Amino acid sequence: MMNKNNYIVIMAGGVGSRFWPMSTEEKPKQFLDVLGIGKTLLQQTVARFKTVAPAENILIVTSSKYKELVIAQCPELLGSNILLEPCMRNTAPCIAYAAYKIKGLNPDANIVVAPSDHLITNEAEFIRIIENGLDFTANNETLLTLGIQPHRPETGYGYIQASPEDLLPPSGGTQGGVVTERGVCKVAAFKEKPNLETAKKYLASGDFFWNSGIFLWSLKSIIKAFENDLSEVAALFAKGESVYNTNQEQAFIDEMFPTCMNISIDYGVMEKADNIYVQPADFGWSDLGTWGSLWEKRERCEQGNTVVGEQVHVFESSNCIVNMPKGKKVVIQGLDDYIVVEDNEVLMICKKEEEQRIKEFRAAVLS
Repeated sequence: MMNKNNYIVIMAGGVGSRFWPMSTEEKPKQFLDVLGIGKTLLQQTVARFKTVAPAENILIVTSSKYKELVIAQCPELLGSNILLEPCMRNTAPCIAYAAYKIKGLNPDANIVVAPSDHLITNEAEFIRIIENGLDFTANNETLLTLGIQPHRPETGYGYIQASPEDLLPPSGGTQGGVVTERGVCKVAAFKEKPNLETAKKYLASGDFFWNSGIFLWSLKSIIKAFENDLSEVAALFAKGESVYNTNQEQAFIDEMFPTCMNISIDYGVMEKADNIYVQPADFGWSDLGTWGSLWEKRERCEQGNTVVGEQVHVFESSNCIVNMPKGKKVVIQGLDDYIVVEDNEVLMICKKEEEQRIKEFRAAVLS
């Protein structure tokens, strides 16, 4: 039977600028079907968590300008569970708002916080890991994050270093000092995105994991962490305890949220607290941060091309990602390792290796 104390907080406020021109500020990537499967990334995320928590316990935190998009894409969720930020203030205020709202609903809540725009290909393993993690956080005053087993020396992700001498619980096998099945390890350090040489060392060591940005904790643990490590943020949201889950909630948030500091949960809490643990996991995860990462995850033909568009014809081309509007007739010949995307009246043809310049291209078109 589903645990009524389980709550899900989905963060859906990002603008997805690296997926331009498909993703725009008016409709960013979490609201798009970037995989071409008939479901947006947000819809996939909500569906994934319905096996973990009842729909009435799923909250989405997003920008006030995306309210109608969320309602249209997730009609099964309660309107009161769509938390609207009047401005962007990073992940710590987003998570604090959700935590203090949940406090008014269920003081025994056990919470998963996850981004809305990640890809997970092995959903059964993901659910198993989440349920194990929730069992751990329900019984231990800890802050838990999921660390993804690295498969390559990736320079685009932050890393979590596990502490191999402090493993909880002592089940499963070990590899490189780290429990490989269900074990939870104390975190030794968080590391910024490394250069290639450092990433190779991380991969070889066996005790470094990609930082997934997925967190699990009890309500009591995260409130205490805010009070200890971000007391200013805690005090601000605590002022609203009498108005959360009433018709005065939005007015309070609209007034107070812009006064909150702009800080991530990683800097504000996770790198300061001493009860941080990591659960090693491997469930086909990608943060889909770039067109290149999407090319890796989509189905490809023998030539390595992945195409969305019913009337796209590709000749003598390889390893390209093509995204075209419905009904658009397109011929592509002689391209290797290119991104070819048309959307929102913009056609972009860009080398995959140059995609870090997309923000530059976007600025030139929009100026």
